[in-house]
Amino acid sequence: MKIQWKKLIISVAVPLAVGGLASLLTMDGMKAFSLLKQPPLSPPAWLFPAVWSILYALMGVACYLVWISARDDNEPLYAYGIQLFMNFFWSILFFGVGNTLAAFIWLVLLFGAVVWTAVLFFRTRRAAGWLLVPYILWICFALYLNMGVYLLNR
Repeated sequence: MKIQWKKLIISVAVPLAVGGLASLLTMDGMKAFSLLKQPPLSPPAWLFPAVWSILYALMGVACYLVWISARDDNEPLYAYGIQLFMNFFWSILFFGVGNTLAAFIWLVLLFGAVVWTAVLFFRTRRAAGWLLVPYILWICFALYLNMGVYLLNR
């Protein structure tokens, strides 16, 4: 199969741009976050942008694989867009607004949206579904961290 470079670049650039914009908009909140009590197993701050960059790239490749599939069903791409939108607003709730409880509830919903997206991606192209598994695992870890920050700082 020939790589459709324009679609691949767009597919990877979109989630990276969404993540970059969220990071830019919440930069002050991230500084305040560093002053909060952290739960055990909290990774160093430098790890978060590295992990998210990798996850956004994997999401983009997964989206590309679904986009170029021969299926006429757009539901997987709609689900992908919804979870990406939800991902963006989790950062706003957690870092921008600083409401860690609302962010946790939103993250639970995001988890559901990502799992649903992965199911749809698996049905369309197995490799695309597998590319979302690290994202799902990271959200599980983020749920732990988010609840830990909420409980330790209320």
